[in-house]
Parts: sequence; structure tokens; C-alpha cells
Amino acid sequence: MEKNGSELDLPGFRFHPTEEELLEFYLRRATAGKKLNFDIIGTLNLYLYDPWDLPDMLLSYSCGLVIGFAALAKMGEREWYFFVPRDRRQANGGRPNRTTERGFWKATGSDRPIRSAANPRRLIGLKKTLVFYLGRAPHGNKTDWVMNEYRLPDVLPTSLSVPQPPKEDIVLCKIYRKATSQKELEPESGNGGKQSLAGMHSIGDLV
Repeated sequence: MEKNGSELDLPGFRFHPTEEELLEFYLRRATAGKKLNFDIIGTLNLYLYDPWDLPDMLLSYSCGLVIGFAALAKMGEREWYFFVPRDRRQANGGRPNRTTERGFWKATGSDRPIRSAANPRRLIGLKKTLVFYLGRAPHGNKTDWVMNEYRLPDVLPTSLSVPQPPKEDIVLCKIYRKATSQKELEPESGNGGKQSLAGMHSIGDLV
């Protein structure tokens, strides 16, 4: 008997998308209003919560859908991914409100351009790195919580001649703790070796 979506078992699976996959597959589809068959990445206004509360929010979000897929939206229980709606001030070029109940997120520098691996001249998105501080700006105590915020370029490439659906104004955020080494985040080699979802042969089952 074939298993349904709530009974699927993916032993050894790790959700480890590249930055290009996050932008070109997940975020671009989300902004175009295209849904996957499974909610791999949930949508949440994460600024309503402190970062240490977000893993529990992810599990709560998944409970109403497919509990077994809660682990797909995080890798090794060390990274958490969310689609985050941009507020109107941010969408209009203003400074967004990144204040939570107990602290605030502070950008560490300028946005970094992300370019296509196949065509380095093509800009596919921008990455902003932020660190969480306890307290209130401009003062506060720096923590080891880090956020990478990914967004699409403001202007789509002119080569796309096909009319695009109305764009949803959202970004994709990855939350993690800086104290966690990259080695810990990497899946172990072997039968459960590293494999990104967007690059799997069975991606047609998700779209």
C-alpha cells in the first residue's frame, strides 16, 4: 500500500539548500505564489518572537499540516528557515522594524550580492546578515544568534519575456546559532550523505 504524505519516511535526509537554490527555487516560487505539495518552509513574522522561540514555532506550524515533515524545514536541528513578509515601510525603502519582545536584530554590514554559479554576471539575489542583541537599540548585549535574510533583486532580468504573476513581497530568512560549527551542520557521509532537496530527482513530487 502506498504511503500518503503524512506517512512518508526519509531516513538520512538533510535539508541543506545552497544560496542559489534558496533564491532561485524556494523564494522565487514563493513570491510568484507557487506552492509546493509540502510546506517545506513555513511563513512567519519572526519579529514577533525571540530567536530561541522560533524552533518551537516551527513545530507548532507543522502540527497542523504534516508533523513528520517538521525536520525538513531545518537542518540537523541547528538551522531554521522561514518566509517572512516585508512590512510596508521596508517595501517602500524605509527601515524595517526588527525589534522583538526582548531584543532586536542588527545588520552587520551592507547587503552581499548573490550571483548565479553558471553565469556570475547574473544577479539572482541579495543577502543581509544580522545579529540578535538583547535589550533595546542603540544599546544591547550581543548574542550568538545570527540571521541571513535573502531577497530577490528589485528588478527582474529583462530576458524574462513571459509575464510574471503578482509578486508577494516576502524574504527568506535562515536562523542559526553562531556557536554551532559548520562541521556540525554538515550531514555525515555515507548512505545518508548530503543532498539538497532542490537537486533531488524526485523534486517533481514536491511541485
